[in-house]
Amino acid sequence: MGINELAPPELIDALEARFDFKVSRRHGHNTVMAIAAMEEGRSKVFIGLGGNFAQATPDSPRTHGALRNCDLTVHIATKLNRSHLVTGREALILPCLGRTDIDMQEGGPQGVTVEDTFSMVHISHGQLKPKSPLMRSEPAIIAGIANATLGKHPIDWLWTVADYSRIRDLIADTIPGFKDFNQKLLHPGGFHLGNNAADRIWKTTTGKAQFAPSVLPAHLVSEGVRNLDVKPDLILQTMRSHDQYNTTLYGLDDRYRGVYGMRDVVFINEQDIRKLGYQPGQKVDMVSLWGDGRERRVSGFTLIAYDIPAGQAAAYYPETNPLVPLESYGDRTYTPTSKFIAIRLEPAPASQLIQSVGA
Repeated sequence: MGINELAPPELIDALEARFDFKVSRRHGHNTVMAIAAMEEGRSKVFIGLGGNFAQATPDSPRTHGALRNCDLTVHIATKLNRSHLVTGREALILPCLGRTDIDMQEGGPQGVTVEDTFSMVHISHGQLKPKSPLMRSEPAIIAGIANATLGKHPIDWLWTVADYSRIRDLIADTIPGFKDFNQKLLHPGGFHLGNNAADRIWKTTTGKAQFAPSVLPAHLVSEGVRNLDVKPDLILQTMRSHDQYNTTLYGLDDRYRGVYGMRDVVFINEQDIRKLGYQPGQKVDMVSLWGDGRERRVSGFTLIAYDIPAGQAAAYYPETNPLVPLESYGDRTYTPTSKFIAIRLEPAPASQLIQSVGA
């Protein structure tokens, strides 16, 4: 709620008016900027509220190095993941309650609000007994950190977190669209948050929707890649399998694409496989091309002939995140170019083939 590294002035004005303190108007870091700042030593502390930052981000070995360069890394999480093993010089893992756990605070059992895909907001109460009486909720942990750091300024943090309706009242005072937040939640099923596009509300000078065409690029790969002595074999996109939600893997099957019991595969047009001198089922390494002298490689991927356009390849995320250069991102968006990675294929070393047969 209100988390934005490019916070609009209206939000900052509302926070200053409600809480009577000066809010920094300097822009923060997006993900790519944060990795660079940690790598360069400009950012020294990483606090992760859930998520799997080390694995979800591009240029994995480099991101891991940036996290290890921190003085302190903190993870507030409901379950363990790979990121918790990529630590700064000091590291904390703070287990927290999940949404399905009973969240008992001073004011009684608490509920948190969630928004579904139809913009409906409702309150959710956990039903399961926590694994330990020492476990705290995310709001309680954050409030505890704030209280230890700031005391009762600019609010009484511990009083606020004793009853989450108090937090929602503060949201109602500062975030547009949430007036009478607590009262609206009393309606069965919650309330509809609203969607300007769905309601045909266009906040433009004409009052109408405006469309802006995007000019196709003159070149498919960046100038740095074009200037290299070697040329790419294929353009790789990363993707998710059927048994996957973001970095969480629920199984090794992908029934949509006929893959079972494995994920270290790369989908390529059969003509491309043979044109490059390989056979379906053969194991290869993938090496991405970028003009900074760093080697980015993933090893031992099985070639799968697939109905995909010539010149293209696809493989699963996050296994292929090491191939995405940190500096390769969209203009203005800073979104990593995970759908467009220039790669070359190399035969997998014989040692990998022997290991895979014995596995």
